Amino acid sequence: MNRKPLIILGIDPGIATTGFGVITLDENKIQGKAYGCITTKSDLSTEKRLRQIYEEVTALISKYQPDAIAIEEVFFGINVKTAFAVGQAKGVVLLAIANSNVTAVEYTPLQVKQALVGYGRAQKRQIQYMVQKLLCLEEIPKPDDASDALALAICHAHSTGLLKRIKTERVKKEK
Repeated sequence: MNRKPLIILGIDPGIATTGFGVITLDENKIQGKAYGCITTKSDLSTEKRLRQIYEEVTALISKYQPDAIAIEEVFFGINVKTAFAVGQAKGVVLLAIANSNVTAVEYTPLQVKQALVGYGRAQKRQIQYMVQKLLCLEEIPKPDDASDALALAICHAHSTGLLKRIKTERVKKEK
């Protein structure tokens, strides 16, 4: 049976920089397809920056036609101003996703770290190293936001495989 690979878009939202990463999952093989960042200029008004993020995320969804989108579940406990800005960026990303009718799944940084390294307190460098190794890249993806977005996509790929295995086991037990 020839099934098309699952395309997963990972998004790490931010007002100045929104990272994105596209991977494919074919059976148990994960492959990197594209990564980069949407950057907005700090001298633009907030609404223009948000519109730019929305339009560029919409264009990414249109270009790559993902089957699923993994986005970071943002948690900030200290800097309220940063939390609001990231929350606004995440809001327009979620709107772009909702308008595309693609399924969005949110993952916490802890879930991403556990999926890639097996340890919830892993350092950023460990996550970046695993992204590089799992996608067979010559170097660690830069900037960090792009690497984080790829990590989100990989986390979803691992979760998807786990969910399929759980579903298969349930079917076997029911028979």
